[in-house]
Amino acid sequence: MKIIILGNAGAGKSTLARRLLAKQTAARLSLDEVAFHGGTERRVLQDSLADVTHFIANHESWIIEGCYADIIEPILPYCEELIFLNPGVETCIVHCRARPWEPEKFTSNQEQDENLENLVEWVRSYETRTDEYGLRRHRILYESFQGRKREFKDPSHYELV
Repeated sequence: MKIIILGNAGAGKSTLARRLLAKQTAARLSLDEVAFHGGTERRVLQDSLADVTHFIANHESWIIEGCYADIIEPILPYCEELIFLNPGVETCIVHCRARPWEPEKFTSNQEQDENLENLVEWVRSYETRTDEYGLRRHRILYESFQGRKREFKDPSHYELV
C-alpha cells in the first residue's frame, strides 16, 4: 500500500488514514509534521521534501495525507493510489468544529479552540484560493495523476476504500 490522501482541512484525511491502517499495517505521515517549524511558519520546501522522501525510502507500505500540493506533486510518482477527499467546504467546517484535541499540533485544547475560527475562515476560502492549499491546485494534481485514483465527495462513501 502506497497511498496519498489529498483534500481540504476537515475533509477527513486523517480519519480515513486511520481507518485504512486498521485494515492493513503501514506507516503514516501527516504532511503537517514536515511542512512547519512549530507554529505557522512553513519550512523550506526542499527540507520538507527531503523528510518525505526519507519516509518513503524507509517504509515499504505507507499512507501520506495532507493538503500541500507543493509537497505532494513531486512524490506522486511513488504512490500507487491517490485519494482526493472533496466533501465540500461546509462539511469540512462541520468536521473542523467537531475535531477532538490534536496534541501533535496544539499544546492544549484551549489553544486549539482559540485557533478554530482562523481555521474555519481558511477552510472557507478553499474554493477560491490559488495557492498550494486550494481546490484549484488539488484538482490539477488529481486530474494529472495517471495512476489509480478516486475522488470522494460524500464522507459516507469513505468506507468504500
